[in-house]
Amino acid sequence: MSRCRETDEDAGSALVELVWLGILLLVPIVWIVLSVFEVQRGALGVSEAARAAGRAFALAPDDATGRERAEAAARQALADQGLEDVRVDVAVSCVPSPDCHSPGSVVTVRVDSGVRLPLLPDALGGGAPSFALDASHTVPIGRYQEAGS
Repeated sequence: MSRCRETDEDAGSALVELVWLGILLLVPIVWIVLSVFEVQRGALGVSEAARAAGRAFALAPDDATGRERAEAAARQALADQGLEDVRVDVAVSCVPSPDCHSPGSVVTVRVDSGVRLPLLPDALGGGAPSFALDASHTVPIGRYQEAGS
């Protein structure tokens, strides 16, 4: 029976190979985990932004003021999640009438935004890659409202 003997040239090469393999696998895994966390943070922020924008619109005295307040509430909700510099588009629709604050209307607020994926240089993709996010929230306007003064 012949035994394979390790030579001095091979001594320690397994450790070096293990370190390189660990680095090659660890870097993409860390990037994936950080990207998932960033997308989750954005999803929670956009969902909260839609809810806050819907409430702000419904509590406003008229449609024009409501749109301004909805936009401000959406931006504030995203800023609370650490997403100050992201694109925010707020769209308001209502049924059955074009006057959203009429009794019995149902207002739907949709917030479109996105997050940039972290730690990816522009050289690899020609721009920072992003992940689009959107959320909507529906708010009924009460049938019985306080009379204007």
